[in-house]
Amino acid sequence: MTDTISVAVIDDHPVFRDGTAALLREAPGITVVGVGGTLDEARAILGSSARPDVLLLDVRLGDDSGLRLLGEASTGCAVVIFTAYDYPQYVQAALAEGAAGFVAKSATTDELIDAVRRAAAGELAFRRQVGATAPSLTPRDIEVVTLVADGLSNDEIGRTLGITSKSVEAQISRIFARTGVRSRTELATTAIRHGWLDLPGRIT
Repeated sequence: MTDTISVAVIDDHPVFRDGTAALLREAPGITVVGVGGTLDEARAILGSSARPDVLLLDVRLGDDSGLRLLGEASTGCAVVIFTAYDYPQYVQAALAEGAAGFVAKSATTDELIDAVRRAAAGELAFRRQVGATAPSLTPRDIEVVTLVADGLSNDEIGRTLGITSKSVEAQISRIFARTGVRSRTELATTAIRHGWLDLPGRIT
């Protein structure tokens, strides 16, 4: 690694992405070699001659998940997850998939820069903030919520998962109790809005 750390920023919110890149450009010893808002743009940056030392990667990229890129980007590039979705499940998934760090968007600029430098040096930089947490959902819960969000009925979910519709109904009731939602529509919209369907266990 050279004295200058090269960084790419992948975030689907242009204002936040460009603002983060501008902040990093002001930091001594850091240069920004690329920005993007999609997985394809991230892949293009990683496949170019300007491949960064550190990739700052958001979890939510439109309808896609940045976590899908981890396995692809892990060789020769330190990936730091930089996200507003500060959930324990995301931290666990990021660590399991080989991320070098996890920083919440509520972190300070100094904390972000420190994480970039530590990741570039081959260290782990997990700086999860104390704050919002996702409900404790099992892999089967996430499967059911995904199918509810897809608009399937209990009978259709049961056939998909190989269980009875009564078992589906009981599972959904437990999910309601665990998440505090009161209807299938609220469950689907809340899960999509807060990124629950990207947590480990989702049907792919």
